[in-house]
Amino acid sequence: MSGPLFPVTQVPAFIPENTGYDVEYRRSAKWDAAAGDFVRDGVNRMVECDGKEAFAIWCFKTAQTERYRCLAYPDSIGVEMERAMDHDDEKTVESMVQRTVTEALMVNPRTEDVFDFEFSWDADTMRCGFKVRGAGLDEEIAINI
Repeated sequence: MSGPLFPVTQVPAFIPENTGYDVEYRRSAKWDAAAGDFVRDGVNRMVECDGKEAFAIWCFKTAQTERYRCLAYPDSIGVEMERAMDHDDEKTVESMVQRTVTEALMVNPRTEDVFDFEFSWDADTMRCGFKVRGAGLDEEIAINI
């Protein structure tokens, strides 16, 4: 016998995973919040939007998504509006909504800040508006939920 008893193999060099987050704004399908559907052109093709608008759509949809309700999303995606709305005091509800929206949007590495929350009440219905500053964007994005 002229060889090693056990096979010898070369172990490939370890390639480290990129530790940085992708902060580039990529284009996406345009979303119509009022219709609750994608925007389509005259021949029923989905319309694209630029990266800034895609980020604004992501912010809006994330603020509308209840956390732990959709099995397709990890637990870090979404807000806890139902829990916030359980309280009777308007100021407590506003504070909890501000906290949960801010936490939900800050999971995206493109989000620098969530600020200028404004609330309006009509009986038991609450409306909320706020602004989001994206990394590298010149202007803030206004979101109304």
